[in-house]
Amino acid sequence: MTNFRQRFNRFCYHNRSKGIPNLMLYISLGSALVYLITMITGSPILYSFLFFDKSLILHGQVWRLISYPLVYNAGNIFLTFISLFCYYTLGRAMENMWGTFRFNLYYFSGIIMMDIYCMIFGGVANVTYLNLSLLLAYATMFPQAQFLLFFIIPIKAWVLVLFDLVLCLLNLITYPFPYNLFSVISLANYFLFFGKDILNVIPMSWRANARRAFGKKPQSKGPKVVPFPKAGSYQASTATPKAPYTHKCTVCGRTDVSNPELEFRYCSKCKGYYCYCSDHINNHEHIT
Repeated sequence: MTNFRQRFNRFCYHNRSKGIPNLMLYISLGSALVYLITMITGSPILYSFLFFDKSLILHGQVWRLISYPLVYNAGNIFLTFISLFCYYTLGRAMENMWGTFRFNLYYFSGIIMMDIYCMIFGGVANVTYLNLSLLLAYATMFPQAQFLLFFIIPIKAWVLVLFDLVLCLLNLITYPFPYNLFSVISLANYFLFFGKDILNVIPMSWRANARRAFGKKPQSKGPKVVPFPKAGSYQASTATPKAPYTHKCTVCGRTDVSNPELEFRYCSKCKGYYCYCSDHINNHEHIT
């Protein structure tokens, strides 16, 4: 599985410029346009033409499989446009970090998995959870980034992620099937793309304390016996052993040999000479 992920990352890196650039810009502008036309005309004709409907899809209206992300509505014009701007900003940051090709795969895979689930079990595809996956992905890459809640209260990105995941868990418990699984299916692309990297949203100090509290304690071993070589067979070497890599990430341990597609940087705020990969250079706790 590790080799497959490495090959996938390398493939995305070599094709990073392919795909639809500024995808979230088109989706956000399209959603805003649909919302404005609906408000001005007072008729939901555009919504009825674009939203997901299984029976109409089976009758030939296949565009509904990919058009429902354009029917986003947060309740009023202010919240709708603020939300769309936030989703555009998050998507743009992820595209700059990942490249166009990987970001396109991330968003469209979420749409496809939601389509498959709704076509099998019924229901209406929910674009809210699909856009929520952008926030989760951004916060996983930049857990120490700050958002201004109500434009006043600063809050860390990882706090928002944990809160959203708790809400998804509550939906899973309270809603009946198949609606209770909408949040899980729409976020499946998030778990698929990040894997165990979703633990990055948990502060490093928490993870370190958990390892100390619940980790397996090393068993004491007896003294190690080192056989003395025969006389004349030992030659002292003054050369320093050379590591099989040049750069190694302090957080995840990946190197420029195991992951040549990554970029490595050294943090100027950490006390010492600590190297980090492109996934962790902006979302690690500084060592003092």
